[in-house]
Amino acid sequence: MQETTAEKIVLDKGRIQSLTRYAREHKSKATIQIINSFLPFIGLWIAMYFSLDVSYWLTLGLGVINTFFLVRIFIIQHDCGHQSFVKNRKAQKVIGHICSYFSTIPFKYWAKSHNVHHKVNGQLELRDIGDVPTFTVLEFKGFSKFQRLIYRIYRSPLVMFLLMPIYYLFVQIRLVKVKLPSFKKEKKGLLLNNLLILAVFTILGFTLGWADFLLVHLTILVLFSIVAMWFFYVQHQHEYGYKQWKKNWDYVTSALKGSTYYKIPRLFNWLTGHIGLHHIHHLNPAIPNYNLKKCIQENPWLNQFSTIISFKDSLKLASHKLWDETQQRMISFREFYDLDKRGLIPVPVEPSKAKY
Repeated sequence: MQETTAEKIVLDKGRIQSLTRYAREHKSKATIQIINSFLPFIGLWIAMYFSLDVSYWLTLGLGVINTFFLVRIFIIQHDCGHQSFVKNRKAQKVIGHICSYFSTIPFKYWAKSHNVHHKVNGQLELRDIGDVPTFTVLEFKGFSKFQRLIYRIYRSPLVMFLLMPIYYLFVQIRLVKVKLPSFKKEKKGLLLNNLLILAVFTILGFTLGWADFLLVHLTILVLFSIVAMWFFYVQHQHEYGYKQWKKNWDYVTSALKGSTYYKIPRLFNWLTGHIGLHHIHHLNPAIPNYNLKKCIQENPWLNQFSTIISFKDSLKLASHKLWDETQQRMISFREFYDLDKRGLIPVPVEPSKAKY
């Protein structure tokens, strides 16, 4: 079993440059998106608050709907982080920060780490930035029994799609976890952001009553974290994705082959800000979400290089656990042990130093 590299996608520069015409901000489209995202969210939030007098099950039902409007608000924040939502840079920062008080995801820090993700997506050296930490077959082979157990627990559906999203939103994103030199100076800003969000929550808690406020808002935030984690997972954990060491890595191939086209029903596509068109977003992150649909309709050639998956297809991705460099695909633990049993995985020269 030897390391192999994926075939690079070679595109005419003119084709890629032609997409810049979609990277144009529209004030009217941005304004409409702000209105049809924030107003429904606030209206449903108020309805959830009063529904507590009837039944929490009704509150939960409204919360499920409102979760997707929070996703939509987060997509606005996400675009502001890419400086692609509106032309005015000051307005963009203001809008992004306002969105962050709803999503509770710090605007500046998250945007900075997310932009790093775009620059290195698929590089095995920095695989934990903006993606789900994933080990290779050889790394897992070199793990001790305890390390394997911990990783198997981490990649289990309960942890990956329920506990980890909650941990990420309430703990991980509150700390500077990115171990790059340029992120050391982000600690003060992140601390201030955490304190400001805590202050807003404290005011709302004392004004509305802590129990009612937490029942409403935590319901939305927990569901939001789960939906967001699922989309992050589906976007880069597909079977024939793209993961390479830096020496063999290619940006265009990473964007188109390493990101999926998540083809979901039109309503959910709208509610999630067309983020399912992830291959286009990675190829040109300057395209605002409200232009992605037009881009895909007028440039169907983009789809020939990407993995198109439906919601039903995406459920199968939960079995993906390890990256097999030889086959250039994600495999399950069952597949790993089958390969290992047949002696198809060499013993690493040194014990694995991979960390998680």
